[in-house]
Amino acid sequence: MLPKRELADFFRNKFPDSFLEVTDFRGMLTIHIRGRGVLEVLRTLKTDPRFAFNFLCDITAVDHLVQGGHARFSVVYHLLNQHGARRIVVHAWVDEENPKLDSVYSLWKTADWQEREVFDLYGLLFQGHPNLRRILNPDDFKFYPLRKDYPLQGRGERSDFPVVERSIGSKWPATQDFE
Repeated sequence: MLPKRELADFFRNKFPDSFLEVTDFRGMLTIHIRGRGVLEVLRTLKTDPRFAFNFLCDITAVDHLVQGGHARFSVVYHLLNQHGARRIVVHAWVDEENPKLDSVYSLWKTADWQEREVFDLYGLLFQGHPNLRRILNPDDFKFYPLRKDYPLQGRGERSDFPVVERSIGSKWPATQDFE
């Protein structure tokens, strides 16, 4: 793979409207891009023989409501080159006002459930996804619980759930005295 400076130059030249920066933390390179260019950038990382990141390990998201960044949300793609055992991370930044980016399902079928999970928990839309619907929350749930502005105790949607009483502590006596 290219060194950090050459990697940044390559993506800056090939994707001038999408590229933001390349960062390095503890040896892990991260490419930061605008969300609208995610499909082409990831296609290049997968198909260009200089990179050949053929495995999508994970898709997640981060809400940067209070931390700041290029936009409120970043969708995070963890990629692996299985032949060279190399990894790279891509942050695709999307605005709160228009939280959409292209689905990468056409590149990796494993993106199916991972994009659905990000949609369900953050409300970020993946255009071109074949079945973008909730995967963890009920279909009629109107909120996105991993957003930073979602209350820790919820919005009362669980007030009618039955309470299960549990005893705290073990029913087994301690076998060692720690005094």
